[in-house]
Amino acid sequence: MNKRFLLAIVFLQATVLFGQVGGPWTLEQCVQYAQEHNISVQQSALTVQQRSIELNTAKNSVWPALQASASQNFSFGRGISQDNTYVRSNTANTSFGLGGSLNLFTGLRTKNNIDMGKLNLEAANADCAKVKDDIRLAVTQAYVQILYNMEICWVAQAQIDIDSAQVERLEILAENGKVGPAEVAARRSTLAQSRLTYTQAQNNLKMAYLDMTQLLELPTPDGFSVVPPDVSAFALEALPDPEVVFNEAIASRPAVKAEEIRLDYAQKNIALAKSSYYPTLSMSGGLVTDYYALLGSTGKGFGSQLRDNFSPYLGFSLNVPIFDRLQTRNQVRAAKLQYSSQQLQMDNVRKSLYKEIQQAYYNAVAAKDKYESSRLAAESAREAFELAQARYENGKGTGTEFNEAKNNHLQSASNLAQAQYEYLYQKQLLELYRGK
Repeated sequence: MNKRFLLAIVFLQATVLFGQVGGPWTLEQCVQYAQEHNISVQQSALTVQQRSIELNTAKNSVWPALQASASQNFSFGRGISQDNTYVRSNTANTSFGLGGSLNLFTGLRTKNNIDMGKLNLEAANADCAKVKDDIRLAVTQAYVQILYNMEICWVAQAQIDIDSAQVERLEILAENGKVGPAEVAARRSTLAQSRLTYTQAQNNLKMAYLDMTQLLELPTPDGFSVVPPDVSAFALEALPDPEVVFNEAIASRPAVKAEEIRLDYAQKNIALAKSSYYPTLSMSGGLVTDYYALLGSTGKGFGSQLRDNFSPYLGFSLNVPIFDRLQTRNQVRAAKLQYSSQQLQMDNVRKSLYKEIQQAYYNAVAAKDKYESSRLAAESAREAFELAQARYENGKGTGTEFNEAKNNHLQSASNLAQAQYEYLYQKQLLELYRGK
């Protein structure tokens, strides 16, 4: 019973989610929804909030600390009296205090902590933007894969339609005695194979839908569909030079920005380590008063003693480092090594980015060439199929020739769809690197 109830809730949530979007999903809707609901994005957003709290803590450290205290003590037997003589009696002592402290100079440690907190927050924001970019790229890739599998399904359906029409034609001819049963059986076998191909294409499309809905953190792919783009005006465009893309990516990519911020953070960390070389100066002050009573005897009242014993105080504390067993020196050395390591990391990110852009550019060039070749091949295969179909239906061609022409036509159509969407994806990938 509980399992059925949970399943009902899951499907109800899925229905609500699909209903909120309203029908098939566009690429923009998929990207926006993934960035709002993906767990990785939510985790990076929590990291940003955590860094913001840490920065607020660092900024608040410049304020003085203030605390109040109160205590009550009882003494039994021999003890010191209010006039500093020892007596054998029971006493009670009540004290109140209000004190505060302020760091006047900490060797710029506080300032460096605040600066590092700001850099940490900027790096967290850049990391969050990078996660969103990664999600955008993954969703775009999954979206294109769905579109490609949809094209393959349409091609497979066209193959079924062609074979079904030929089976019907041959069955009519067989009834009139113009073809033999063997030819009809062969054509039915071809139709069965076409249906199997269509089933496989549908399964691939379902898996593509599953991959997309998992990226979107949807509970089920049931009922999910996408809006195919309008490619009626599809045209090959000039690709941007990889050097231009790289220069724009350096200025806009969150991954590069995050590493640059971490390099500044490492530099600040050196200054923070050096702050231990400097002396520190702090100030403290407060107000104290107390009440003393000898149990069983009469004395000044509670209020009178609190007024008479009221005592403000003010103090300064100077701490000058002389020798700390070389801890500060080693901390500075370690901070400098971390800075050098971060420089290498930033160089590695830039080189990796340049390699990715080069790969995307040459993949786009290859996809563009593949599309042009596939388009010419598809046109030729279509013309050859139409001629072979006419010859076959007029009894001038064999079934083998017809099947070969049909398979070449459908395969070339599949190759054309694949090349088209591959080019669109690679071109979009270059635009994403450019920050568009």
